[in-house]
Amino acid sequence: MADLVEFKQHPVDTLRVGKGFSLADADPDATPGYKGNKADGQTILAELDGALAELQEKLFAASRFGGKKRLLLILQAMDTAGKGGIVNHVMATMDPQGVQFKAFKAPTEEEKSYDFLWRIEKEVPGAGMVGIFDRSHYEDVLIHRVHNWATPAELKRRYRAINEFEARQTDAGTKIIKVMLNISKDEQKTRLLARLDNPAKHWKYSSNDLKERAFWGDYMGAYQAAFDETNTEAAPWHVVPANKKWYARIAVQQLVLGALSDMKLEWPKAEFDVPIERELVDRS
Repeated sequence: MADLVEFKQHPVDTLRVGKGFSLADADPDATPGYKGNKADGQTILAELDGALAELQEKLFAASRFGGKKRLLLILQAMDTAGKGGIVNHVMATMDPQGVQFKAFKAPTEEEKSYDFLWRIEKEVPGAGMVGIFDRSHYEDVLIHRVHNWATPAELKRRYRAINEFEARQTDAGTKIIKVMLNISKDEQKTRLLARLDNPAKHWKYSSNDLKERAFWGDYMGAYQAAFDETNTEAAPWHVVPANKKWYARIAVQQLVLGALSDMKLEWPKAEFDVPIERELVDRS
């Protein structure tokens, strides 16, 4: 293994939203707990992929023998913050049969006819699975607050419903990791321009991104309200600085590794006599 520049303080501690947290004071360009540079970050990302893959396989294997544990990674962010890169890396590291991925877009007419959590409930990970939400039920308090599509009373109801939903998931054996990738408005502008300058990235660009950018301050206020209302002991928020993509990726990798490690996963014990089976195979 290459010499690793490791975290001095774990992102579970440095990035967790605590009492009195202010998003306005969080620096999107920072690298909390990590003193290395981009090259160091890329090295640790690659070196720890094996550990992440092994833990995920243990989680999946345990479920074949009655294990109930599962993990749900929720990624929220403004456009261009790097959700896609993180999803691609996490999914590439893991065995596809043990991963459930869902990117939530604008709700369909059918989905709108139900309560906002209806479409979310259908996508929660099963036992032994790592679930990844690219956007989530939080869209229904963020964008609705920004554009006044929901009354203050309805938003309060939704915050309560989210807390109850996440508590139910935790009680069922789900470890929830909630991440807000915190990108600055200036960095988003740079990334939007880069998309426009590269024909291979035009498909990623939407004029709607520019429309929503005009409400930047309102979105930051909506995120702050979501943290204030839904940052619970069972499902705490983590705000990850996202101006440096490499840092955001290693920080989320650490959060996922930490969550899986805390599950104290073990390989399932064989339900057969290994020496006898080995002899039968050897003689076959």
